[in-house]
Amino acid sequence: MYTENGTLDRKQCIEKFSPMVKRIAHHLMARLPASVQLGDMVQAGLIGLVDAAGRYENSQGVQFETYAAQRIRGAMLDELRTNDWVPRGVRKAQRKIDTAQSQLEQMLGRAPLEAEIAEHMEIPLDDYRDMLNDTYGFQLVHVDDFDHGGDGGDRGEFMDRHCPPDHADPFAMLSDAHFKKALVGAIELLPEREKLLMGLYYEKELNFKEIAAVLGVTESRVCQLHSQAVTRLRGKLKDWKGQWNN
Repeated sequence: MYTENGTLDRKQCIEKFSPMVKRIAHHLMARLPASVQLGDMVQAGLIGLVDAAGRYENSQGVQFETYAAQRIRGAMLDELRTNDWVPRGVRKAQRKIDTAQSQLEQMLGRAPLEAEIAEHMEIPLDDYRDMLNDTYGFQLVHVDDFDHGGDGGDRGEFMDRHCPPDHADPFAMLSDAHFKKALVGAIELLPEREKLLMGLYYEKELNFKEIAAVLGVTESRVCQLHSQAVTRLRGKLKDWKGQWNN
């Protein structure tokens, strides 16, 4: 895929890795509302692939496929954020869940049960699960949650403020050993069924229908459990920036 000058051939890159763009888009679509169009995600991902081909250097120490996948996902998330696809009511509901989750975990010293969260929010359990369904996919803009009182800038500005200056690329922050350690630790603290779900979805790349069969529940229930698991993880990782100094 390299030219005579030793640089990546963009045309060959696009031809070889465009199926990866579609695969990432389909995986992402499983977590998005029906209003989001697959074609828009694929188009954004292709832009990310072209950008990756133009920026990649062998000296970065990562394979092009790994680097490109990061750029592709980032471009898709940028597309979602630019179009502000999350309704205001969904954001409000997610904040309520986050607050209840955090308060109960501090009070109980463990991950609260669904029934406990619903009781704390003073709503029926079924209503709480409906809220989880409604907020499904909201977690994709999780980078914003790490901005404590920031200026509301885009992802690049956030990375510039919080990445160590010696990082050549902002996406390197998300693959740093410190963050991985914090994430693994947070996942280990999840309830067993949610931990299994996250492994099946993100590591084994099963879809929700397949996971539902493994867990013996409905796809809707898998959706609820996924939303709840990501809410727990977001709450635990809000302060992960401090681990740069550990």
